[in-house]
Amino acid sequence: MRHIAGMALLVLLTGACGDAGLPAPAKDRVDLLLHGGQVLTMDDAMPSATAVAVRGDRIAAVGGEELLTRLEAARVINLAGKTVMPGFNDTHVHINGKPDFYIELSEVASIAELQALVQAKAATLGPGAWITGYGWSEDQLSEGRRPLRDDLDAVAPDNPVMLTRAGAHSAVFNSPALELAGITAATPDPDGGTIERGPDGELNGIIRERHEELVGRLVPEPSWESLRPSLVDELKQLFSLGITSLTHANADIDYFAEWAQVYSDHPGELPRASVQVFYEGADAMTAFGRKTGDGDDFLKVGPIKIFADGGFTGPAAFTKRPYKGEDTYRGALNMRETVLANLIDAAHRDGWQLGIHAIGDAAIELVVAQLATTLQASPRPDHRHYLNHFTVMPDAATMQTMAENGIAITQQPNFLYTLEGRYVAYLDGERLAHNNPMATPMSHGVHVAMSSDILPLGPWVGIYAATTRRGPSGTVHGAEEKISRLAALAAYTTKGAYLNREEHIKGKLAPGYWADFIVLDDDPLTVPDEALLDMSLHATYLAGRRVFSASPAP
Repeated sequence: MRHIAGMALLVLLTGACGDAGLPAPAKDRVDLLLHGGQVLTMDDAMPSATAVAVRGDRIAAVGGEELLTRLEAARVINLAGKTVMPGFNDTHVHINGKPDFYIELSEVASIAELQALVQAKAATLGPGAWITGYGWSEDQLSEGRRPLRDDLDAVAPDNPVMLTRAGAHSAVFNSPALELAGITAATPDPDGGTIERGPDGELNGIIRERHEELVGRLVPEPSWESLRPSLVDELKQLFSLGITSLTHANADIDYFAEWAQVYSDHPGELPRASVQVFYEGADAMTAFGRKTGDGDDFLKVGPIKIFADGGFTGPAAFTKRPYKGEDTYRGALNMRETVLANLIDAAHRDGWQLGIHAIGDAAIELVVAQLATTLQASPRPDHRHYLNHFTVMPDAATMQTMAENGIAITQQPNFLYTLEGRYVAYLDGERLAHNNPMATPMSHGVHVAMSSDILPLGPWVGIYAATTRRGPSGTVHGAEEKISRLAALAAYTTKGAYLNREEHIKGKLAPGYWADFIVLDDDPLTVPDEALLDMSLHATYLAGRRVFSASPAP
């Protein structure tokens, strides 16, 4: 009887307290919870989700709507169907501050418009002052041709002018600039470069490759104090493109100190960056005291940059066969083969990662062969050396050597789009069809990341070109080189993180990874092809903090 009464009391007490009477289990606290959308994690363990949570500067959880009940968030955002994915990692880009004598030419639509900008700048600066600019392309000019010396002389007869073509491998100069440099029609072409002459044998103002050494060296060096504000602005503008991480593609070792100062002055405000530097000899690199990967979460020393050959816009890239329409011309190496070999050997032996500019198939095959020789003589596991560009596809044996030796690529399929006219003019057959390939090297097992360089800056043109192989004309070049949209997004996120040795911490939305992500208004996996060119970015987050918003709304 006493036992029954005790059981009754226990039941009564249990019923009185129940789940409602006991303290509810404590929920994990997070700072931010986004839900109600599509989350492209780029993580094979959980490819997609509908919600993502952030604690501090890291991803705390990824999952479904159950995160709303499992977590207590200081801030909750309903995505209303929008798409979240990792921020883009642009592994080959150029970001520089702009001096007051600089003109931006990337949006110029005619030579007349270019002339007006030069004339206005000359009026502002006064006679004798240098004028520089960057970004013109004959493919975008209504006249359908390049600006030449006479065009610049007509509007700036008293100022030396240097206007660099998009891609930075050629430039046009006016007469005062050429005269200051002592360049005449009798001046011989430099090694690896071309001083162009018109039909009359006189200088037309165009210099392909070596233009910086021949004339650009005379442009006054602006102070770093004058450049820093615009460099900061350029870096912050990357957030509006969805870029949260970048590799600046070339700098001397002194230049890295300036980047370090900028990042010190703006802690946590700028995209994560890796800065490629030039190998300036064993003694200089020892004095520099840093190697690839040294730095912090926001700024690191990147790979050694080596220019094996020229660019394509000239063209000057080193190819196995002459360019279309040429009897013998096939570009050139930027240095003797022995110099290139010694440079690769020295930088590799010193423990650096290498990021080598190689555009033509002859240059690519030579560089890969040398890297393989260097790796055989001085094995180094997980070196992560890579080629920048890889425009004219080499033979299959070279790609197999790359796969076997872990030699990767950071590719710019956006070039297929923005340089379509140049490729059609200078390449033919299989060389044209397979320009800037993605699928073929991937099929050989080569690790391929994507980047934009500066043609144009940003991911979407490259993603469009990689997945459609269409240029502005609508022509499909080498349909067999198409890759899927998911593969293209991976090449711009996880694949790039690998090149930076940060695949364990960025490029995915997974617990413990940096909370660097973007919110898109549409789904990049399902929108029509042409919509990729105009993808709408809603917001960008860096380390869990919103750093760009297209509207006041969250």
